[in-house]
Amino acid sequence: MVFDPTKFKAPKAKKLPVILLLDVSSSMSGEKIDSLYDSVTDMLQAFEEANIQEKMIDVAIITFGEEVLLHTPYTPVNELRKAGVGRFHAAGSTPMGTALKMVKGMIEDKDTTPSHIYRPAVVLVSDGAPTDNWEQPMDAFIHNGRSAKCQRFAVAIGSDANRDILRRFCGGDDTLFCAEGASDIVDAFSQISMSVSTRAASSNPSRMATPSDASFDSNTAQDEDDDDLYI
Repeated sequence: MVFDPTKFKAPKAKKLPVILLLDVSSSMSGEKIDSLYDSVTDMLQAFEEANIQEKMIDVAIITFGEEVLLHTPYTPVNELRKAGVGRFHAAGSTPMGTALKMVKGMIEDKDTTPSHIYRPAVVLVSDGAPTDNWEQPMDAFIHNGRSAKCQRFAVAIGSDANRDILRRFCGGDDTLFCAEGASDIVDAFSQISMSVSTRAASSNPSRMATPSDASFDSNTAQDEDDDDLYI
């Protein structure tokens, strides 16, 4: 038997994507938009500390207000922490439905969101009600295709947030966080950060669905470790 050093390769880190859908409408201006920015930077720090062993958290940010923008494409959290997150600017209305279409497009595109990764966590944040057609995009995100297998959270900011819609997105009160004022946004994000970081530290970061949903893509081969579940 001939020794071949090229056969000995270090395992690559498996991705755990986190996508933030952030309402930056005009009603978020002032203290709320500043607290939202601070909360996101605090979340990145928590995620960087959770980048352990052979798992890596990638973060993407979509903002919706005057425009729906891919503010930050998938970026490893350690790189994003070094580069810094661009400031958010509050303006416009609340095109939540369009934002949901964009995030679904990201997840369904296998070049952007590959199959052999852990299930993404998607966090929807809003302080108001959608101003565009949101029902069909939300139902499609929750029930159809690869996006149906994501972990979902929602943050309702203030009394004007439509909590019924946000609850519908995340699936229940256990994953709906209510921030009564700007100061509570940090606490809501902290709780979500803890939940995602716990997933990253676990032996099975995608174990949050029934065995029938074990693969993010049924045509994708499973990892050698059958206990790991991928999207």
